Amino acid sequence: MVLGAVFGGGGIAGVAWEAGIVIGLRQAGVDLSSAGLIVGTSAGSIVGSHVAFAADLSLLAATRHEDTGTASETGAGLEPILTAMAPLFDPALDPLEARRRVGAAARAAAAGGEQAHIARIAALLPAPAGWPPRRFLVTTVDAESGELAVWDGHSGVPLDRAVAASCAVPGAYPPVTIGGRRYMDGGVRSTTNADLAAGASAVIVLDAVGHLTPREPLERELATLGADSVVVRPDAAAAAAIGTGVLDPAVWPAALDAGLAQAASCAAPARAIWAAAS
Repeated sequence: MVLGAVFGGGGIAGVAWEAGIVIGLRQAGVDLSSAGLIVGTSAGSIVGSHVAFAADLSLLAATRHEDTGTASETGAGLEPILTAMAPLFDPALDPLEARRRVGAAARAAAAGGEQAHIARIAALLPAPAGWPPRRFLVTTVDAESGELAVWDGHSGVPLDRAVAASCAVPGAYPPVTIGGRRYMDGGVRSTTNADLAAGASAVIVLDAVGHLTPREPLERELATLGADSVVVRPDAAAAAAIGTGVLDPAVWPAALDAGLAQAASCAAPARAIWAAAS
């Protein structure tokens, strides 16, 4: 039986909230590092890397939130991000074409230096170059073709570069070069990419922007798995703490505390599904 853990995107606030949930669940006896398959998208690729290595997430949680970086460092605020991402919300566009247009905007944006972005992400990882022994999938999107690209320990790509690509929010951070092509945030395809947990008998999903996004896409992804699942979204207190400021470093402490507090309420269903599938 394979247990799956899916960590969705959510910016700086998402890293903090997911870290709080993981720490709180572990304190309640649910250790997500026992998962045999871990999927990480954007912020979730940072948290997922720690879980995949069974690292002490309290060290990430204690990181000064200023060190996590912010879109303001690149000269980009929320407006360039919304402009770059706008094609995703155009119902007249084919999803692949929408992603191509987002990729074109991402490649054209003056969003800071690629190497600086990779270095900032590497500082947040438990092992910047090497991959964990368990199966850990990092999602990205080809900024030219719009196709999903998934990296793992067999891809020959350093972990920090793969995660930096997954965290390359269009309009905020530059696409990352891998093998001569440029890749952007895996959240451009899906905020969770939960369908990549195929083969898992039970899946726990942390959806850090579940208070801001429609539920139908994730429900469709989970339906393709045919696995038992528990989805954890920010509760009312966490949603209030995070708000829409997912890229604001000032939200880090409140989002972390909200995740720690919320973990108590989701421990029972998480424990039940984990035990049933073990």
